[in-house]
Amino acid sequence: MNSDHILNKRQLRNSFERASVGYDEASMLQREVSDRMLSRLDYIKCIPRMILDAGSGTGYGGRKLANRYPDAGIIALDLALAMHCQARPTAPSWWKQMFSTQKNITNYVCGDIEQLPIRDSSIGMVWSNLSLQWCNNIEQTFSEMHRVLQPEGLLMFSTFGPDTLHELRQAFLGMDDNSHVNHFIDMHDIGDILVHNGFSMPVMDMEYITLTYDDVISVMRDLKAMGAHNVLQDRKRGLTGKVGWGKVLNNYEAFRKDGKLPATFELVYGHAWKLESKKNIDDQKIIEFDPKARVVRA
Repeated sequence: MNSDHILNKRQLRNSFERASVGYDEASMLQREVSDRMLSRLDYIKCIPRMILDAGSGTGYGGRKLANRYPDAGIIALDLALAMHCQARPTAPSWWKQMFSTQKNITNYVCGDIEQLPIRDSSIGMVWSNLSLQWCNNIEQTFSEMHRVLQPEGLLMFSTFGPDTLHELRQAFLGMDDNSHVNHFIDMHDIGDILVHNGFSMPVMDMEYITLTYDDVISVMRDLKAMGAHNVLQDRKRGLTGKVGWGKVLNNYEAFRKDGKLPATFELVYGHAWKLESKKNIDDQKIIEFDPKARVVRA
C-alpha cells in the first residue's frame, strides 16, 4: 500500500470521538445511505440470527436492522467509545432488558473492523455503512468479515468511491505535494478483492450524491462534524497560510452553480455471500470467476 494513503488510526478514533456529540445532526448523508442500503434488503433473502454492525457510529443503522429483524441479536462495533455512548441512551436500561420479551438486544463493542474481536463463523450478516473507507488494508478487512460470517452468511456494505469530494481535491491541486483528501478505492477493485477473499456472487453498483453549501468553510465544517476530514498519516498540518487558503477558496469557487457550492460523494454499494466451497476429488477448492459479470460461482 502506498504510504501516502495510510490512515492514522489514533487520529481517526480521536476525530470520531470529538464528532460524536453532534454527529447525528451532521450525518444526514450516512443516514440517507443507510436507508438506501436497507431498501436493498427487500430483494435479498436473508434471515440472520446475529448481525454485526461494523462501524456502527451512533447506532442509526443498528436500530433499523433491529426493527427489521426482531429475532436477531446485534453486535454494534465501532472504533470510538464516544459513539457508543451516544448510541446507548436510546437503548433500554440493563434491568429493563432483563425483563424484556424483545429478543434482539444490542451489544456494544469497541474495536477495529480490520481486526474483528469476533469468533469464527458466528455472524449471519455483516453490515457496514460508510466504514470501509477508513481501513488501511481492505483485503484484511474482507478476510476478517469472511472469517466471522457463517456459511450462507451475507456481507452488505457501502463505501466512498474515488470521485468523492473531487471538487475539494481539484481546489487543492498545485498547492503542494501533500494529499488533502483521503484516498478511496474503485468499485471494480473492491469486487475483485471480495472474490480474492473467498466471497461469492458479489453484486456492486454505485451512484452520486451531491450536497450543496453556501461557502467552502461550510463544506469543511460539515466534513469535520461527521468525522470525515483528512486523517492521512503524513498529511501536512494546516494550510500554507492566508495566500494558500485564498487560492483554495478561489479554485473551489469555479464549481459554484446556481449560487451554491457542491460537494460530491461517489457512493459504492455491494453485497456478497460466504458460501460452502465445492471441492474436487483431490479436495481442492474449485472457483469459477466470470470477470465480465463479476460473479463467483463456488
